[in-house]
Amino acid sequence: MRRTQEERSQNTRAALVAAARELFAERGYQAVPADEIVRAAGVTRGALYHHYGDKQGLFRAVFEQVELEVTAEVEAAMTDAPDLATGLLFALKAFLDACERADVRRISLVDAPAVLGWVAWREIEAGHGLGLVTTVLRQAVEQGLVKPLPVEVLAQLVLSAVNEAALMITHADNPAQARSDAEQVLATWLLGLLAE
Repeated sequence: MRRTQEERSQNTRAALVAAARELFAERGYQAVPADEIVRAAGVTRGALYHHYGDKQGLFRAVFEQVELEVTAEVEAAMTDAPDLATGLLFALKAFLDACERADVRRISLVDAPAVLGWVAWREIEAGHGLGLVTTVLRQAVEQGLVKPLPVEVLAQLVLSAVNEAALMITHADNPAQARSDAEQVLATWLLGLLAE
């Protein structure tokens, strides 16, 4: 059966993203030439330019894939929790666990701010995680679990604090200690938001 043009395009995009993700995670964006990516993907350089414009466009697609996966993992951790308060702590742990993986650390926390620029990096992060954080905090306020605060502002601050913790851990001389300290501080702060 013949594949449609759209199926071929999807397969090409998937091959490029998979090859680039592996190479970027292993060596970093700057150390991976576009020619190596297309060879690893088994496609032409023209395919890279057709689908992503350039290597940076491909990196953005890889970063967005990583962000989608991390957001899904955090959401799953919350869903597994017995209640919303515990879900907040499970979500924090799931996010920090994900950020300790080599591909997430290298792509999302080291290369993305440098390759895409701080503003684009924050916009993409917010586009994936902010919606989830806002929804959960809105539920928590509606249930009387969290103090009645402006949810949109609170969500931005929570996301920023958690992202900053991940960056601190990534760049720390002792990541295990930084993780322990950050998790303790963030958990205490989040629990402090709970209504009396």
